[in-house]
Formats: sequence, C-alpha cells, structure tokens
Amino acid sequence: MKFQINRSQLIEGVQDVMKAVSSRTTIPILTGIKMVVHSEGMTLTGSDSDISIERLIPMEENGEVNLEVQKPGSIVLQARYFSEIVKKMPNDTVEVEVGERFETKLRSGASEFSLVGLDPEEYPRLPQIEEQNVFSIQGDLLRQIIRQTVFAVSTSETRPILTGVNINLEDNVLSCVATDSHRLAQRTARIESNTEGLSFQNVVIPGKSLNELSKIVEESAELVQIVVTDNQVLFKTKNTLFFSRLLDGNYPDTSKLLPSESKTTLGLSTKDFLQAIDRASLLAREGRNNVVKLATIDNRTVEISSDSPEIGKVYEHVITESMEGEELKISFNAKYMIDALKAMDCSEIQVLFTGAMRPFLITPVDNEIVKQLILPVRTY
Repeated sequence: MKFQINRSQLIEGVQDVMKAVSSRTTIPILTGIKMVVHSEGMTLTGSDSDISIERLIPMEENGEVNLEVQKPGSIVLQARYFSEIVKKMPNDTVEVEVGERFETKLRSGASEFSLVGLDPEEYPRLPQIEEQNVFSIQGDLLRQIIRQTVFAVSTSETRPILTGVNINLEDNVLSCVATDSHRLAQRTARIESNTEGLSFQNVVIPGKSLNELSKIVEESAELVQIVVTDNQVLFKTKNTLFFSRLLDGNYPDTSKLLPSESKTTLGLSTKDFLQAIDRASLLAREGRNNVVKLATIDNRTVEISSDSPEIGKVYEHVITESMEGEELKISFNAKYMIDALKAMDCSEIQVLFTGAMRPFLITPVDNEIVKQLILPVRTY
C-alpha cells in the first residue's frame, strides 16, 4: 500500500474514529485504527466493540484532491502513536507506505517515522445492519436532544439499563428519556422525514455512545440517518458511520412519574434562577449532598438559601414572573437543578410543585417539549 494524503483531512478523520478507540480493551488489535485505501478514497475505522466509527475520506471533495494513490491496500496502526505523529508532521501532505510484515513508513517534509503495523485481516468486522427501521433527523436537532437528556443518565452500574437514554418513536414523534432515579430529563421532537408506519419502543442507547456521537455530528441542518435493529443502532452522516450497541433489558415506564397537576406553580426567569442557585450552591458543596432550600415568601418572591455549619449561610431572593397556589418550602440537590436549567434553552420556565416531598417538574413556559423532573431531598 502506498499513497499521499492531505494532512488536515487525515487529522480530522483520525480524531473522529479515535472517539471509539479505548486503551482498556481485552482485544489488543482494537487499540489500533484500521486504514483501507480503495477506489473511492480511504476508510478509517476505530472500535471498542461497544462503539464503532467508520469515516470515509473521499479521493476528492469540493474540487480539492485529498488523496493520491499509487497502490491500494490496508493496515492497522497503533491509534495513540499514529494520531500524535500525524498531528506533528511538518508538511501539508503525509506519505504512507506499507512494506514487508506490515512495517509502515510515514513521511512528511524532512520527517520519517517507521511504525510496526498489525494484520488488517484480524480486525473485527463491523456489524451488518439490515436497514428496515430507518428515519432521518437534522444534525443540530439531534445534538440538542442529546444535550438536553444525556446528563441525567445514571453513572452507577447497579442498574445498567439506566446508564442509557430510552428512545421511542410513535406517530412521527420521537421521545427521549433519561433518568438516574433521582431526576429525569425528557425531550420530544416531531420527525419530519417519512416515518409512516414506523414505531419502536424501549430502544436504549448508552449515554457514553451519545456523548461521543454529539462530538461528531455537525451543528447543521444536514440530515443524520438513524437505523435501529434489535441490538444495534447506526447513525449515518455524509462520510461517517457510527455504530453503537443497545442496552439489554426493559426501561422503566416513566410516564406515570410526571405529575399532571400542581399545588404551587412558579414562573421564573431561567437566567436569574440559574444564577441564584449557582451562587447558593457555593456553600452547599460541602457536607450534605449539595442541598439548597427554596421557600415562597410572598406572591412575588422566592428565597433560595443554603447553610453549612462550618462555612456560613447564603440567602438569595428571586422575583417571580408569576406564582399560583399554596406556600411552599422544599429542598433539593443544587447540581441537579443547575443541570436541568442549563438544558432548558428558553428565557422563562415554570416549576410545578405537588408537595414538599413529591418530585417537581420544570418545563418552558410556552411549550412542553422539554421536561425535567427532580426528586426533593428530605431535610426537615
């Protein structure tokens, strides 16, 4: 195998597939990146057996030549060293040549590296996916959905199913839910692409996979195709295939957790409320689980407070946009509230309380496409 490639294109491709490469793998060859040069260009593959990413660098794109191939072929190179070398090469092009016993030479300008390659035949094959359940979604919307839900997945392996985001599709509406049993994030979105007759439930994608996916998907209206099977999901963009395994098991039914009525409803400025909680949490980080208290004072003001016996106390007063219902005192984890508010993407929110020890709901004032549910903390 022998070819020259545009260095910036190679760096970009390597960085994308590196997101799937793990140094802690039981299969040694998966610490490498597989490169295949063929008539259409070069394909790079990285995998840790949970996530696999395949990235195509086309021969030419937008009138610019990316690759010049003297001899097609394939090789697997150690990902960590290969990515570092490519980043630090002096010229705009890199020449790659594979000789006997997979010895690989990388040349650029006055610099030459020789790396020990691995047999590409030993690299595991990517999953073969039947494209039956397919729908499309805009890249920027997909990124937004991930950002508004994935922070609420569980980080504990005691209930593995909760480490993923549950996605359901019915009547052209995509619903995504994440919960760690102390809080819940839900985002719904209408799918414009032709999904007539397509529906699925209980598809649970690992949170880790979605975090890596959102770094690859571009912030644009370009469509991402999503293919769902029994145990795999595939995201397809223009030059990238992103495979992830799905989590086994039944996701709990969370629809019954969302309250339908409230005893106290507050309308608040998202920014003012977020900043007040953020300041109050400065003294709450020590000791008792980062707890802050919220109390209604009169029908225009809520008081947010926190005290730590060793450090001191803080009182914040936030003017409400509206307030209805009973007086209220409630305590909650400040970090959960900050995460939820950062995911809201709206200037005004409403918070619906059904009692001091019942979960409360946060939604935008003008729609319910985002719902955040938080369990209070018993402090009294």
